[in-house]
Amino acid sequence: MNNALEGITVVAVEQAVAAPYVSSRLADAGARVIKVERPEGDFARNYDKLVQGQSAYFVWLNRGKESICLDLTAEEDRAVLDAMIAEADIFIQNLKPGSIKKLGFGSEDLRNRFPRLITCDISGFGDGGVYSHLKAYDLILQAETGLCAITGTTHGPARVGVSVCDISAGMTALCAILQALFERERTGRGKGIEVSLFDAIADWMNVPVLQFDYSGYQTVRAGVNHPSLMPYGAYRCADGRDVIFSVQNDREWVNFCAEFLKRPELTRRPGFADNMQRLGNRAELDEIIVDRFAKMSSDRAMAELEAAGLAYGRLNQIEDLSKHPHLRRLPLATPTGDIEVIAPAAIFDSVKMPTLRPVPALGAHSEAIRNEFRPLPRRSAQE
Repeated sequence: MNNALEGITVVAVEQAVAAPYVSSRLADAGARVIKVERPEGDFARNYDKLVQGQSAYFVWLNRGKESICLDLTAEEDRAVLDAMIAEADIFIQNLKPGSIKKLGFGSEDLRNRFPRLITCDISGFGDGGVYSHLKAYDLILQAETGLCAITGTTHGPARVGVSVCDISAGMTALCAILQALFERERTGRGKGIEVSLFDAIADWMNVPVLQFDYSGYQTVRAGVNHPSLMPYGAYRCADGRDVIFSVQNDREWVNFCAEFLKRPELTRRPGFADNMQRLGNRAELDEIIVDRFAKMSSDRAMAELEAAGLAYGRLNQIEDLSKHPHLRRLPLATPTGDIEVIAPAAIFDSVKMPTLRPVPALGAHSEAIRNEFRPLPRRSAQE
């Protein structure tokens, strides 16, 4: 954790993944994050019980926060939330579309009352459009945006193995909030931010959409191979391990043919001259590459790829990542004991092992926060 956002207060009426991702990263940066949970808690607390009886999702996304339980259907608890927002710099919410406004906390109204407030609304499809009223979760958006259609193998589509739509929306919202904080330093005014899971992952789909729109190119499901670059994928070695490697440009293609395949004449072979030709003749080229990898161990293959100046790696399993020599882990206190989590990716001032603040128990700070934020009369825009 660094302290870049020390003194910033975030109130988050949040659940699941996308919004908690944003607020957890703000907490990592030193912000005070008050997580508002329904009396029974964020339902992500019960996604699984695999981390000392806790949800892996929850402990990953809720470190460094304070937890208060509020029943927002009760006037008294809405008054507490109102008092909290009055003192906040940032308000984040990802309830069902329209819910927060019905409760009296619509973003535009809040910014009218508190001009320095930055609001961030996260939803499935955004605030307008024919689908805006729908609930939308990660896999639904992976399917809706065509991501599933280009993920998988020739046998069928597949889900990306992590909640990529939620995470992309969270990353997008985090960037936007930091921009809004920077702008507020100059203007003194907050900003209204809207991020939808659909928009966030659709932005990531620009390459296949552009290829289709302007050339009619259909991205094919290629398993553990790149759909647009060839050769770039995983190949089985004689010891049964899969090595993945990449050819990114003509120079690397020449090196690969001469130094790894030991067949420099392939660079002059019809159908192999450039990347688009190689894509069109993937099966023929794959037959040559598969045969070469099958005749050597994975260690030998990686040594020869490195000697040829090519990028390579292993097709690891989760247990391999868990033991990976480059993996940085940090201790994290949770309500059921200390665990270790993968460290945040950004390293500040060469500090690779920052301290993470604990994961809160449900309602752990309810009493203290209620005492701190005693309800005040609602302010008008003129006040």
